[in-house]
Amino acid sequence: MEHRIYGYARVSSREQNTDRQVEALIRYGVPEQQIIIDKASGKDTEREGYQYLKRQILRHGDTLVIKELDRLSRNKSDIKRELEAFKEMGVRVKILDLPTTLTDFPPEQQWVQEMINSILIEVLGSIAENERNKIRARQREGIEAAKRKQVRFGRPPKPLPENWREVMAAVKRGEMRPVDAMRTLGISKTSFYRLYNSRDERCGINTG
Repeated sequence: MEHRIYGYARVSSREQNTDRQVEALIRYGVPEQQIIIDKASGKDTEREGYQYLKRQILRHGDTLVIKELDRLSRNKSDIKRELEAFKEMGVRVKILDLPTTLTDFPPEQQWVQEMINSILIEVLGSIAENERNKIRARQREGIEAAKRKQVRFGRPPKPLPENWREVMAAVKRGEMRPVDAMRTLGISKTSFYRLYNSRDERCGINTG
């Protein structure tokens, strides 16, 4: 049976690029067409490319090469589970930043290799998980600080036409139907009723 070699690269967002990882995999000997790439968070393993690689491509005797351990996941328990799954599949995982996974130990010393790798993976997995926790903490702190400064998130509200007060006043007086007001102002039903049900001291309506 032919023993094939595949690579996997991952970055957390579409704005990031995988060039550094891909180049390292190619230098190691992975054919470029056999490198699967994901642009998705490492919070878990539910990523399209990774799951396709694991479930549809890799088979017994194959080798999977990754640049760094946290490309699999930033969750330590996920990392350990995935590595165990690959072991049961008969797929060897090589981690370029973990040289002991690249070395072929003699059969009688493979237990030593597994022991060393287990220790290193435990340490590196903990570091990856801790890094993700710090990122999430910084994000929470940033959001809370922004809220204290009354920074609004999401897309900025679409400005209303200059005649919105007159249109809403006409609706209030029963001179215009809500659906016609929505069409005239170019706003959604939700936006219309939010505007309609609030107050503005200048015209009896609040813009929110």
